[in-house]
Amino acid sequence: MKIFTKESLIEALMAICNEPWIQSGKPPGNDGAVGNTLENLLGIEENNLPLPNATEWEMKGQRRRTSSLVTLFHMDPSPQALGLVNNLLIAKYGWPLENHPNELSFRQTITTVAPSDRGFQVIIDETERKVMISFCANAVGERHRAWLQTVEQRVGLRQLNPQPYWGFDDLEYKAGTKLKNTFFVVADSKTQDGIEYFKYNGIMMLQTFGFEKFLGALRQGILKIDFDARTGYKRPGHNHGTKFRIPANLFPTYYEQVTTLLDAPLDRRERLKHIDITEIRSIEEIESAAKEGPTIVQLHSYESGRVKKRPLKVAEQPELDMEY
Repeated sequence: MKIFTKESLIEALMAICNEPWIQSGKPPGNDGAVGNTLENLLGIEENNLPLPNATEWEMKGQRRRTSSLVTLFHMDPSPQALGLVNNLLIAKYGWPLENHPNELSFRQTITTVAPSDRGFQVIIDETERKVMISFCANAVGERHRAWLQTVEQRVGLRQLNPQPYWGFDDLEYKAGTKLKNTFFVVADSKTQDGIEYFKYNGIMMLQTFGFEKFLGALRQGILKIDFDARTGYKRPGHNHGTKFRIPANLFPTYYEQVTTLLDAPLDRRERLKHIDITEIRSIEEIESAAKEGPTIVQLHSYESGRVKKRPLKVAEQPELDMEY
């Protein structure tokens, strides 16, 4: 296997960006296709960047125009020894899985902005330095009243007990080890005759994960926590892991230093953009802008000591409880 220095890797990436359209190594629409195709071009194994300091760097590739969410990392809440996803959230608050009425599901994407229509919300306790999951029966939507009655029968309508949480220190350690310094490579894409092609034309070096940026995005509702677990009936139950997720193009937001080595999209409107959160009215505006290309959200109210703003408004998202 060829070993790259940081300088020789940049040179190789620049050479790839000078190439014409390159055929994808995956089916059209595959989320990992940009990165997988790039690794093939470089002759390296998947997720194994051969730099001398590979423990400090990784490479990530994606389409410029994308509405997909990216998982920053998986981490079930504490106390982890109690298995709260299975033993509390599913057992006491789960609902029948579509097409599998004998199984219970707990699939919720929740934020700090407002409770979901099943009453769950992310709460940040600054004093205790914890990110907590809260339940409020009064916030449950009318369409879930029958489910709420089953919750009352199973556990009552009080606050979650014990209350699932993540300590700041645990989150900082997890994110700091998972979100390494990254070569962030982006490409325009097109599909012809059922085959996808990429024009690589953007290289950014993302350095030093910023935990305050992470917390700022969580406070504002940009960062979402996603539960995805079910019980089993005549098949094993499965917990896909609790995910911390963001729109894919907001990935550069979480780094202290962003160095643009190349940013030459076919459409200039898709160049790296900076969004000042003090000028934005809703989460939808941020996510709409991010669909067009890599984006950095500047969370001034948390990064520069300004007075904390109200969280941005976010539209209620429909619950997607699909078979899996």
